[in-house]
Amino acid sequence: MFAIFTQLADWLTYSILNLSPDSKLGDATHFFIEDVTKIFALLIVMIYFIAFLRASLNIERVRDYLSGKNRGVGYLLGSGFGAITPFCSCSSIPVFLGFTSAGIPLGITMSFLLTSPLINEVAILLLMSLLGWKFTLLYVAIGICVGTIGGFFLDSIKAERWLQSFAAKALAQGQQKDQLQHEDTPVVMPVVMPFSERHQFAKDETFEIFGRVWKWVIIGVGLGAALHGFVPDGWIEQYLGAGQWWSVPAAVLLGIPLYSNATGVIPVMESLIINGLPIGTTLAFCMSTVAASFPEFILLKQVMQWRLLATVFFLLLVSFTVVGWLFNAFSSFL
Repeated sequence: MFAIFTQLADWLTYSILNLSPDSKLGDATHFFIEDVTKIFALLIVMIYFIAFLRASLNIERVRDYLSGKNRGVGYLLGSGFGAITPFCSCSSIPVFLGFTSAGIPLGITMSFLLTSPLINEVAILLLMSLLGWKFTLLYVAIGICVGTIGGFFLDSIKAERWLQSFAAKALAQGQQKDQLQHEDTPVVMPVVMPFSERHQFAKDETFEIFGRVWKWVIIGVGLGAALHGFVPDGWIEQYLGAGQWWSVPAAVLLGIPLYSNATGVIPVMESLIINGLPIGTTLAFCMSTVAASFPEFILLKQVMQWRLLATVFFLLLVSFTVVGWLFNAFSSFL
């Protein structure tokens, strides 16, 4: 299926650029061209397809549905909704405020916020093509578990008391409004969009999302190509790949100053694994880069007090470290 991208990379690298297949530059360039063209093709096709199916999604009804469920189901649904929405950590925050204003419990909202940057339909498709379905299913399951457990924990410690004052006020007003609603309030069903409007929505969404993520794909694939072509054989395995217990938390801490989204970090993940880094250590690094980076927490500071921010930060770091250790321990079964 993807042979055409390999052939294109062969032609551009070895015929047009006249690079040797045995050189590090030729190897890195071939990796870059093949992965960029493959990822861009998947992005354009699948973003359009998923957006077309999602054209009638009504965010308000999702909020109402989540707020009407018990907490346990709500955490899982919040994580699931985060997994199917194409938001990065930055664009998830307006939705977070919308959920808070709707009176949805903070734990359910945080389940969405924790899962959304880790998983999206594009990341799932790229993982499937690069690393196989077993790894992809485990990655999705772990992302949803992190969101679900995180939401439960934050509700258990009553973390809503650590919201910024305007966010806490919006949550209280939303919950009060929800309590005053009558059960017999008629439900207004959304009008199904005609085909032409679905097509226009999907086209606009494709341009918008592709315009937002293409640079991260270039950066991610570029870093992956550099690692793939120029890092000496055995270097990564020597320093971080021997399964040392400290290599996982070290990888998590290394990912904090960086920032990427799930789409851009996947080529880096692939390259690290090819170069000998254990799957668990690689996964811990990439999850830290996507969901626990400084830029994201600077934005979250606008809606959270320092105590809640530190709690979420610590929760994520511990989760990623434990996940990395588990994957390293059971990698032989993948």
